[in-house]
Amino acid sequence: MTEMMQRLKTLGIVPVVVLNDAEDALPLAERLVKGGLPCAEVTFRTAAAEEALRRMAKAFPEMILGAGTVLTTEQADRAIDAGAKFIVSPGLNPKVTEHVLKKGVPMTPGVCTPTEIEAALQFDLDVVKFFPAEPSGGLKMIKALAAPYVGLSFMPTGGIGPDNVRDYLRYDRIVACGGSWMVNGALVKEGKFDEIEALVREAAQIVKEIRG
Repeated sequence: MTEMMQRLKTLGIVPVVVLNDAEDALPLAERLVKGGLPCAEVTFRTAAAEEALRRMAKAFPEMILGAGTVLTTEQADRAIDAGAKFIVSPGLNPKVTEHVLKKGVPMTPGVCTPTEIEAALQFDLDVVKFFPAEPSGGLKMIKALAAPYVGLSFMPTGGIGPDNVRDYLRYDRIVACGGSWMVNGALVKEGKFDEIEALVREAAQIVKEIRG
């Protein structure tokens, strides 16, 4: 596992961020840092994602910033140029995965079956995204998949929140959980960054309780 993944394991939770306005990037990043989770997966689902990521990376170089929902090599290039330190995709696209790894950037493709895991192993990956986590069987499914693939760790995303994240964090094969409950789109849109910081602090405290 890379040093960066080790740092993410210490943080335990990666806020999954969807930004429709790049102007929200810096106030949001500031609250993530102050709240105790200096990391984010900025999803490339919106036109503002690239610029938002660029602003966050420039203003907060200490943050571990990744790009999510990366579906093409072109998106990957733009994300990396903007400052992404890791790339996440919802599934395993061999072309995108190979492209990112050749650039020397960590890649975490999504999997939810043994066949997809074995495809990931062809790239010598030791961390994969498990997505969508809860609809695909949740922690029970992760443990079942982890049994035969002893060297593999997981970053589950999808349906994880304050009610079930503790269970995931207790399992030692989980690097970190992706979640959007702390950075709810409505709160961002309404500029309620104080509320976001409070939710981030609560999430960071959960990690501290479970992992020390």
